[in-house]
Amino acid sequence: MATLKAEGLTKRFGGLTAVRDVGFEARPGEILSIIGPNGAGKTTVFNLLTGFLRPDEGSASLDGKPLAGLSPEARCEAGLVRTFQIVQPFKGLSVLDNVVMGAMLRAGSVKAARIVAHRVLEELDMLSLLDTPAGSLPIGDRKRLEMAKALATGPKVLLLDEVMGGLIPVEVKRMIAFIKALRDRGLTVVVIEHHMSAVMQLSDQILVLQNGQPIATGTPAEISRNPVVLAAYLGPNFALAGEAAC
Repeated sequence: MATLKAEGLTKRFGGLTAVRDVGFEARPGEILSIIGPNGAGKTTVFNLLTGFLRPDEGSASLDGKPLAGLSPEARCEAGLVRTFQIVQPFKGLSVLDNVVMGAMLRAGSVKAARIVAHRVLEELDMLSLLDTPAGSLPIGDRKRLEMAKALATGPKVLLLDEVMGGLIPVEVKRMIAFIKALRDRGLTVVVIEHHMSAVMQLSDQILVLQNGQPIATGTPAEISRNPVVLAAYLGPNFALAGEAAC
């Protein structure tokens, strides 16, 4: 497992500064959630961390080793793995073969990759879907498949981009339990999520962004009572509900 650290991350697109001076430290066995309104820069931060975008300022490191100059593929090989908000399975392949594609990163053979894929799909309660074409899955199962593909790569740090978006309550509950189990194994988990009840249940620390800038960081209890966050994002009636969920 590994520590992911960001310092002063800044990204500009022409005259627009999408992310400004974002920093945090996500440690093994912890869940850090990044929250904020739409357009706050959350996914841009993930793109900077995983090499899909290059920062104009600032840096990121994995266990003290700089990530600058590494491609997304090299960062994945180093153990920094993400899911995507808009899931993109290999639609014509089965659920099993989708996950085998992820497992091939470290497996020495297709047979070994299939063993890893079976194990991951069992953990996510998806064995009944092994032969189902990925393109025919409903959104809840596509979200689980996205996570399965990421986990099959053997990550040290897992970045989850709205894996609970579009899920029904029973699926949200199941996803929360699974993410907590990953943390309990010692995995470093960073979550972008709008499902605030889930965020309050999951998080060890929360980073709040607005207009690309950090406006608060703290525990769920601290964030749920923070007047700046309540005014900017959560709303004045959130505090009691947030505390109850913590």
